[in-house]
Amino acid sequence: MHSGSGDPQHRQAVVFADANADQVRAWNGEEGRYWVRHLERHEAMFRQLTVTLLDAARIAPDSRVLDIGCGCGRTTVLAAQRADRSQALGLDLSAVMLEQARRQPECQGQGRIRFEQADMQLRSLPESGFDIALSRFGVMFFADPQTAFTKIARALRPGGRLAFLCWRAPADNEFLTVPATAIARHAHLPRPATPSTPGPFRLADPEGTRELLTSTGFTQVRIEPVDTPIQMGTDAADVAGYLLDAPLMHAALTSAAQDTRARMLTALTCALDHYQAPEGILLGAAAWLVTAQRDGPDTFRQ
Repeated sequence: MHSGSGDPQHRQAVVFADANADQVRAWNGEEGRYWVRHLERHEAMFRQLTVTLLDAARIAPDSRVLDIGCGCGRTTVLAAQRADRSQALGLDLSAVMLEQARRQPECQGQGRIRFEQADMQLRSLPESGFDIALSRFGVMFFADPQTAFTKIARALRPGGRLAFLCWRAPADNEFLTVPATAIARHAHLPRPATPSTPGPFRLADPEGTRELLTSTGFTQVRIEPVDTPIQMGTDAADVAGYLLDAPLMHAALTSAAQDTRARMLTALTCALDHYQAPEGILLGAAAWLVTAQRDGPDTFRQ
């Protein structure tokens, strides 16, 4: 597998950790294609969370930014746009999503915004090569988070800043529980991944996250709750169609009998209808905003 980039430095084969094989398959398969299909919706859903993350990153005029799990690359571009002399590298497992990232008009002829397909658990980055490492919901999928965060710390200069968003527990996230409860009455849904396995809730335990960061070279760890409504779509029918296109939901839908599928759609639409607001369907999201500093003296670049 290769990165799909014409850049000579990306022509080497990409090596992935065997323990992350399921994640590699998912993000280079239907999961990745799903995020590309719904890119604009997701960016609208997470707009306020993205602003919160970028504010917390404290990007300086000439910051060198590492965006981990950059997906379709919007956060990478927005980080670079925070200052006219900053540089940003976006890393992700997904060739599918990175292809979309490179199509952004802001990246055309912009040598200061780059993307690379890589596994952070294995990728060797220049030591002290970055001032800021950030991630919008991209650091929860490591099979070996100890190794990954150690590499992230080494890639930051002493005093460099880490800022990321990760999900709190599933039960705290209305945008997940409302549709899942409606669908579960009519179909079997897989149990959410546990904090011990790669997945959205890998870092849901704040004390576990604090211990992970302090053991991998970070200090001044701060973990703050962020609660915000997110606009899922225009109305219940629109949001139901989007949710049922998600790989897990779609699998449950297609494996059900026709009458069961009809009941699933009706139950989901009715449940979502209760959250209609003038601006669309609003459901609550609950995340952690995590910030930290690489151990060592603060050598902020002026």
